[in-house]
Amino acid sequence: MPRYIYSARGPGSASTDGTLDALSRREALRLLQARGLPVVRLEETGGAARPGANAGDRGPTASSRQLTAKQRLPFLEALVDLVGAGMSAGEAVRLLAVRLQEPRLKALCTALWSRLGEGSTLSLAMAEYPAVFDRQTVNLIAAGEATGNLREVLERLIQHLTEQRDLRQKFLAALAYPALICGMSAGLGLFLLFYLLPKLQTILSSLGSKLPLATRLLVGGTNFLLYYGPFLAAALVIGVVFFLRWRQTPAGRRQSDAWQLKLPIASDFVVQTAALNFAHTLAVLIENGVTTAEALRLTERAVNNTRVQEILHEATDRVIEGASLSASLARTGLFPPLFLDRLTVGEQTGNLAPSLRQIAHSYQVSLSRRLDTAVRVSSGIVLAFTFSFVAFLAYAIVIALLQVSASFRL
Repeated sequence: MPRYIYSARGPGSASTDGTLDALSRREALRLLQARGLPVVRLEETGGAARPGANAGDRGPTASSRQLTAKQRLPFLEALVDLVGAGMSAGEAVRLLAVRLQEPRLKALCTALWSRLGEGSTLSLAMAEYPAVFDRQTVNLIAAGEATGNLREVLERLIQHLTEQRDLRQKFLAALAYPALICGMSAGLGLFLLFYLLPKLQTILSSLGSKLPLATRLLVGGTNFLLYYGPFLAAALVIGVVFFLRWRQTPAGRRQSDAWQLKLPIASDFVVQTAALNFAHTLAVLIENGVTTAEALRLTERAVNNTRVQEILHEATDRVIEGASLSASLARTGLFPPLFLDRLTVGEQTGNLAPSLRQIAHSYQVSLSRRLDTAVRVSSGIVLAFTFSFVAFLAYAIVIALLQVSASFRL
């Protein structure tokens, strides 16, 4: 008889892990539901494959392996519309599997419906596609199913994911204009240095006239780039490749993330981003019935910086031992005093989740202002550098042309 490893929510939303022997996956789900245990994860361990097992028992299909986290938000947005109209989650997924035209979303809905048809819950079906749904999303959906508030959970989760997406897009948009200016100035500089200047240098050399100082500096810089530029570019590429590979290792990721917390300007941005993700994610989890300890563990993974994750992990350990959340975070020395004061008020008044939402909103506004300021400052610096560079090129070329004209008049 096959044996299954399961994770479920016990009384008081406590996490319960164990093993279960059952004839089939559906039977295992039925037995756990009969015990009043909403299933979060169910995996078969040991035993041979059952004869006649369907495609759903064999794991994700070939098309579902192409699914990524990009399908998560569109799927949830389509699902909440149908659930909000009064349709059950299972029927909503079945209808989406039929109606959707986008290939990957359709494949995702088809795969989920296959699991639901076996008797699985929506959260358990989603847990089998970790490339699309992270553990935080799965636990929120499981909490919504257990409390009967799936629609509210979906709406809050969509709002959370949308705000994260908008912040990422705003950050990328902030980098677009300076990058465009740099690209245009680099193209113009290369044209002047490697096309126009060599022709001018040939003319001056044929006349036997001495080049002005600015032109000599420009010619020397051009020759240096011509002879040594390829080697410098190759060294830069090799250095970047080695750094990226080193950063992909656990030790490299931890060390480089620790450096981010020590840089003068980057550290403030990293801390504010971590505070925003921490407050927003924790608020969403607590509002949807996840216990504080479990919510804190899940919130650790919402922070990208591994060093900050370690700091939050230590704070969570202290909370589990009985310390208050604000006191535990204060001992980390990471979060600013105002953040801790507002969190303390939320704990003392019993309004932790609303306080966290207000904190997240404040940090989101602050980060947006910082990005706007960074765009203006960086754009000004790039424009000033570009103007100076082009002005120097123009001066070096024009003064050389004036010298040629003077030599012709003589």
